[in-house]
Amino acid sequence: MIAASTPTFEITRPSNVIRKCPLIICHQSFDLISLQSTMASHYLTQHWDSLRPPTQLLTEEKSMYAITGITGKVGGAMAQALLSAHQPVRAIVRDAEKGKALAEKGCEVAIADMDDVASLTAAFRGAEGVFILPPSNFDPAPGFPEARKGAATIRQALDAAAPGRVVCLSTVGAQAKQSNLLTQRTILEEALAGLTMPLTFLRPGWFLDNLQWDVESAQRDGIVHSFLQPADATFPMVSTEDVGRVAAELIQEPWTGTRIVELEGPRRVSPNDIAAAFGRVLGRIVRTQIVPREDWAALFRAQGMNDPVPRIQMLDGFNEGWITFEGEDASVLKGRVELDQVIRALVRGAR
Repeated sequence: MIAASTPTFEITRPSNVIRKCPLIICHQSFDLISLQSTMASHYLTQHWDSLRPPTQLLTEEKSMYAITGITGKVGGAMAQALLSAHQPVRAIVRDAEKGKALAEKGCEVAIADMDDVASLTAAFRGAEGVFILPPSNFDPAPGFPEARKGAATIRQALDAAAPGRVVCLSTVGAQAKQSNLLTQRTILEEALAGLTMPLTFLRPGWFLDNLQWDVESAQRDGIVHSFLQPADATFPMVSTEDVGRVAAELIQEPWTGTRIVELEGPRRVSPNDIAAAFGRVLGRIVRTQIVPREDWAALFRAQGMNDPVPRIQMLDGFNEGWITFEGEDASVLKGRVELDQVIRALVRGAR
């Protein structure tokens, strides 16, 4: 047992945070203050080997990485990559029930709401790295008020918690000036600009995992409906597994200031490539069927959207080429997961 008068020593961690630890001496407390200064100097000189703290107390603690959106595909892949590397993970979830499975995997669980500054601040505090993955909104109100409110909340929490570094999931085309569905990520980037801690915006391409919505029609009808067009045009796409893995790598790196990292899969993909990949996985002929642009608004409204304009603008951006990577092609990171691997997993998951 350590007495209240136990002296402390200080360890400076790489994040420049000072941690005070109890000085444990042969499993007993020892009050240096009670010694005269000359006696203390003599005693410490003669008995230092027996008095120094156990080696494990002098060993640097591993950094804690706090992850939002951890129950989704990207956050889940990132957490798995960190845990596989024996790094500690703090899972930030909205309720304790969602955290149970993560706790069983070895995660520390923090309960927080992305709209609540106080709970987010508490969840971020003490973390060496924080991963920001805000909730997706596919039918935002005009002017994106939800995104602006959420971005302001995240900024306040990061300012208050002051983690060692931040990786924020953004998107390809976040630099685009034209308004579209992805403008929500532009708003987030603008809100986080100027943070005092190192900041990375990870901008991945179109998620290949969205092809889950095409599994049924490919299996049943041999058709993949495409809003991306023309059918032979290629687009930057990437698997969520690659996004999570790269995010885990980035958050462990040392850097200064703000950086933008753009990411796509091993190669660019066309709608015809997607149909061919479904054909290989399903063992049948699968073809692309382009959805005419003039049908989009009615189709999206039939699906329950109040305002299909932002989504249509996003699709126009990809098809017209103004939603693309900001950097040169050579600077864009390449993922490892191939199109066929993603489709094979999606088909297997649909059974």
